Amino acid sequence: MPSSLNLSGVFADAIAEHLTIIRQFVAQEDSFERAAARITDCLLAGNKILWCGNGGSAADSQHLAAELVGRFQRTRRAFPSIALTTDSSVLTAIANDWSYDDVFTRQVEALCVAGDVLVGISTSGNSKNVCAALAKARELGAFTVAMTGRSGGRMATLADVCLRVPATDPARIQEGHILCGHILCEWIELATCITDAVAVEAGAQ
Repeated sequence: MPSSLNLSGVFADAIAEHLTIIRQFVAQEDSFERAAARITDCLLAGNKILWCGNGGSAADSQHLAAELVGRFQRTRRAFPSIALTTDSSVLTAIANDWSYDDVFTRQVEALCVAGDVLVGISTSGNSKNVCAALAKARELGAFTVAMTGRSGGRMATLADVCLRVPATDPARIQEGHILCGHILCEWIELATCITDAVAVEAGAQ
């Protein structure tokens, strides 16, 4: 390693910055509760969750969709949760025949119905294809959630709820997005398990 490089503070600085950002999430509790409650109501009503994003946010979309189809921490029924980032034939056909800006909008038009929830993820809040997907979902009667960085970008005006990670560094924002998603999954899983248990108990009486 070149002697001019001083990497000794990288680890400590990253941890300190991360913790400072994460502690600020407390201020967004109301937004988290609103998003989680609407997603829970959506799933209990038999509707579905759609997720979209680009690059690392595409990976987050797939990760969080999988937590609901499979399980997060509790064994329970599977929930309909779809990442719009996984079908290479659909993505490349739409990008080729229309444009990359349309890769999520066409899927929303095909799959989304009133009562569904679309979650758009973008560190800048300005990804054109995610913004277009949020606008189309609202047009179709879906509830929309944005996960962004500090400014919220255009997505803050397009979504019903915007969960903002109070940072500008994409790495720190992406770390916050996974925490946001895990908080949502834990809330949803607990709330639906309680509701299902009450329904089973009532049916047995």
